[in-house]
Amino acid sequence: MIFRKPLLTGVRTIALFEAAKGAVVLLAGLGLLSLIHRDLQVIAEKIVQHSHLDPASRYPQIFIVAASHVTDTRLWLLAGAAALYAAVRGAEAYGLWFERRWAEWFALVAGGIYLPVEIYELIHRPSWIKAIILTSNVAIVAYMAYVLRHPVEQERELQNESAKKLQDNRGREMKVRPEQDRDMETRL
Repeated sequence: MIFRKPLLTGVRTIALFEAAKGAVVLLAGLGLLSLIHRDLQVIAEKIVQHSHLDPASRYPQIFIVAASHVTDTRLWLLAGAAALYAAVRGAEAYGLWFERRWAEWFALVAGGIYLPVEIYELIHRPSWIKAIILTSNVAIVAYMAYVLRHPVEQERELQNESAKKLQDNRGREMKVRPEQDRDMETRL
């Protein structure tokens, strides 16, 4: 079944990926809200201590100082930005799942916007994680471009899926009717 509708399956896989990204960011935003009215410097110091880092060294010190400058307003703004990002990703996932053309274009453009930054980062500070992120983003952008260039195939897959659902529903109706007929005979 998966191999019969490769375009539809691929687009829905991307929809799930986008929904997951939105959910993770939303959870992070909610986590930020749990830090409101708390002493973030103390929390940062505990994290540094728990990580067995020297609090006097450069990077842990930067982390502790940055945490001491975070205000409740900034936390609210960051949580709001996370909620907005999650809403956009959720709308994109919804549109992709239900094969909306605007969502396919949005996924192509949104993924393409990040490519120059990801390439720059990989060239100047290479790491396996950056390479994996770039590769997956290139794959998504290329796939969405392919889907947008082949609307006839995609439409055919959607029509086949609709026809199959219609047949399944008719088959269920046929199974239910004999039972209803038997019920009517026993009542008479």
